[in-house]
Amino acid sequence: MAKAQDKSSKEAKAAAKAARKVASRERRQQIWQAFQMQRKEDKLLIPLIVGIIVVSLAVFLLLGEFVFGSIWLGLPLGLIFGVMLSFLLFGRRVQKSVYKKAEGQPGAAGWALSNIRGQWRVQQAITGTSHLDAVHRVIGKPGVILVGEGSPSRVRPLVAQEKKKAARVVGDTPIYDIIVGDGDGEIPLSKLERHIRKLPSNIDKKRMDALEGRLSALKAKGGSGPAMPKGPMPQGAKMRNVARTTRRKGGGA
Repeated sequence: MAKAQDKSSKEAKAAAKAARKVASRERRQQIWQAFQMQRKEDKLLIPLIVGIIVVSLAVFLLLGEFVFGSIWLGLPLGLIFGVMLSFLLFGRRVQKSVYKKAEGQPGAAGWALSNIRGQWRVQQAITGTSHLDAVHRVIGKPGVILVGEGSPSRVRPLVAQEKKKAARVVGDTPIYDIIVGDGDGEIPLSKLERHIRKLPSNIDKKRMDALEGRLSALKAKGGSGPAMPKGPMPQGAKMRNVARTTRRKGGGA
């Protein structure tokens, strides 16, 4: 019996190890593909990466000479630091490129919200119009956040309507409203996540769970009106996951 359990445990460990290898290989392939795509569109990418590595090596070689007494001690540190900074730069430029392609496309704000890292409860397209205007709802530590995208003249009344409905069930929880766009009082798509993250923390996870249940029940009763079809994933959106992977790799280097 014990031998059978040991064998089963070894097989499970081997399978897990194989799965990790496959996942790691796929991530490397994704990063390489994204690099090739970004390199073709971003002519400054290669010069910037080379410049970062050269400057990093120069700085650490000098530190090695004057601090450690040997120029070669700074070589590996400079190389590691340069590669780490290059990954961070690459991730940021990929992310910027993705947002640029996504701007103005239906469903772009919903896509951006669905990619926010952390404990955010996102419900896309809780209401909308036949013109693909939409209102998305986010529940997080700030409270309830309503995000509208589309024509401001059409989406503002939708946001106001959803705000009134939510206010009936959320009590004194703050409700924020955001219109995505480039006009006055609007938040550009590329700054949406940053804007949401800067909102103050007002509630805890337990309250978030309670709010999610209440608002879901409100929608189930038909309180949210007809939901619009979710917009298509913006062109190049898959590269967003690659940007996230490169940031993690850069931070862990």
